[in-house]
Amino acid sequence: MKITDLLKQDTMILELEAEKKPEIIDELADKLDEAGRLHDKEEFKKAILAREEQGTTGIGEGVAIPHAKTAAVKEPAIAFARKKDGADYESLDGQPTYLFFMIAASEGADQAHLETLSSLSTLLMDESFREKLLQANSREEIAKLIDEKESDNKEDQEEEEAQQASQQESNEGDFVVAVTACATGIAHTYMAADKLKETAKEMGVNIKVETNGSSGVKNKLTQDDIDRAKGVIVASDISVETNRFKGKHVIQTPVAKGIHEPKKLIEQAVNQDAPVFEGEDDSEGEGSSMGGGEKTGFYKHLMNGVSNMLPFVVGGGILIALSFLWGIESENQLAQWLSTIGGGKAFFLMVPVLAGFIAQSIAGRPGLAPGMVGGLIATTTATENASGGSGFLGGLIAGFLAGYVVLLIQQALKNLPDSIDGLKPVLFYPVFGLLITGLIMITINPVLVSVYTFIQDWLEGLGSAGIIVGLIIGGMMAVDMGGPVNKAAYTFGLATLDAGNYAPIAAAMAGGMVPPLGMALATSIFKNKFTNQEKETGKTAYAMGASFITEGAIPFAAADPGRVIPASVIGSAITGGLVYLFGLELLAPHGGIFVIGTVQSEMIAKPLAILFYALAVIVGAIITAIIAGFLKKPIENR
Repeated sequence: MKITDLLKQDTMILELEAEKKPEIIDELADKLDEAGRLHDKEEFKKAILAREEQGTTGIGEGVAIPHAKTAAVKEPAIAFARKKDGADYESLDGQPTYLFFMIAASEGADQAHLETLSSLSTLLMDESFREKLLQANSREEIAKLIDEKESDNKEDQEEEEAQQASQQESNEGDFVVAVTACATGIAHTYMAADKLKETAKEMGVNIKVETNGSSGVKNKLTQDDIDRAKGVIVASDISVETNRFKGKHVIQTPVAKGIHEPKKLIEQAVNQDAPVFEGEDDSEGEGSSMGGGEKTGFYKHLMNGVSNMLPFVVGGGILIALSFLWGIESENQLAQWLSTIGGGKAFFLMVPVLAGFIAQSIAGRPGLAPGMVGGLIATTTATENASGGSGFLGGLIAGFLAGYVVLLIQQALKNLPDSIDGLKPVLFYPVFGLLITGLIMITINPVLVSVYTFIQDWLEGLGSAGIIVGLIIGGMMAVDMGGPVNKAAYTFGLATLDAGNYAPIAAAMAGGMVPPLGMALATSIFKNKFTNQEKETGKTAYAMGASFITEGAIPFAAADPGRVIPASVIGSAITGGLVYLFGLELLAPHGGIFVIGTVQSEMIAKPLAILFYALAVIVGAIITAIIAGFLKKPIENR
């Protein structure tokens, strides 16, 4: 099947009208819908936007390839558009985007369709081809250019494979292996593979690249390939089989870096500049797989749940806080409404959403419903000792339980006849997933309630030892500034917030504000210790820190981690300790100075509580600034 069998003239736009990413997606989806390629345009756009949330499909080089595989597609198709003066598609290289290919793959697409859709991405690596598409005068000319390029590319690929096989047999030169994979397996997987092969050829390095795409594993690495390789590159956003690389130097990285940093990755592999992979690691629940180089296994699934839960937590928390400010205790009607929306509805959905999206991360869309229902059972099934269920703890258990239950169901049903494949996602997965997850959660929830009640009682009974808890939470917020340690501390704060303990989230937010504020202050006080660029970054860090965006300190930490991180951890830890010392609590879990009015304390009056909270943040920022300023060396030849 040829690309032009899927890309027809009725799905081409010679001059795009939209200027920004959301409007561009709308215009391309409208074109596919007008051409009769979609069952449901809105559902298709949701699938496209869900893919964009995983990472922009504006791959750079002036190209964007938004894509999705969904039942909303009637038949596999490609929409093409161009904008000669460029548009803002949030591309990875920050440059304007001129060419747009929207790939629509149906859930029932056969292998031939998927391979054709995937091959498009490889053609776009050629700069001269992209320029010809920009200069074409008609839809007919565009179709002809694509046909000719596809034919030439197949000939080049056959020649390259023959040459590669000859090189590998001769054992001349360095040899590395790679695996590429992206979330949908349609575009980035093959673009990264082609870029790695092209760059390796230029560098005189032999390489074999395995692709894990929608149409299956291609060019699979043999054990002999792995044994001979000096290093292994895993450029993947999903889990791939990796125990076969045990004992080899393995580079783990997102697939986007395979497209944009191929030379660096190949040099690392040749120089064996990567840790030796030790094999199965059960600590993350993904013993034989890795991917992304950043968030994998347990942490990846947890963060998927937390990130989707946050809008409910933040929005609901702030509305609850406003209800107190508006006078809920005096039965003010507006305050009652705010409390109902925030606490009665948003907070009610918090744990089910957490569980649902943890399960979805593990098992895909079929895991969502069992996860949400499991989370709902966790929080609403009363026991003799507690009417509020097992809360955040139960939601975590339900999410992981539902995800792996659905995976087992998928595995058990994989050998059913192809003719009933369409029934699996709409009938078998939801029915068995809900049934099994629900029965298990109803059975174990009383035990989880007991554990959850014990944790709540323990937190409430910490007393003076709470200062140590504040020091730990505050310090953790600054260790990696938005990374796993930071998120673990913040997630703990959210869990205790659900349990009615508002002190940990107060320490987490105050501690998280300190690193960017401290480094911004350092650039203002110790001007001879920072470059002009860092001083400009410092101005932005003031606003980011005040808004509780800890990542505002990352540019400073990346440039000088040995000095910036210790200074930030110390300042944030002291801030967290002060929050506990003053007995401060925070009703809103996010927002920085914009929600400081929700600070309260049983020890001191509200105005003083707000003042002391601000003082705790200021003290931590000053300490961070002073330590960083004294540790850093003056900049010469500024």
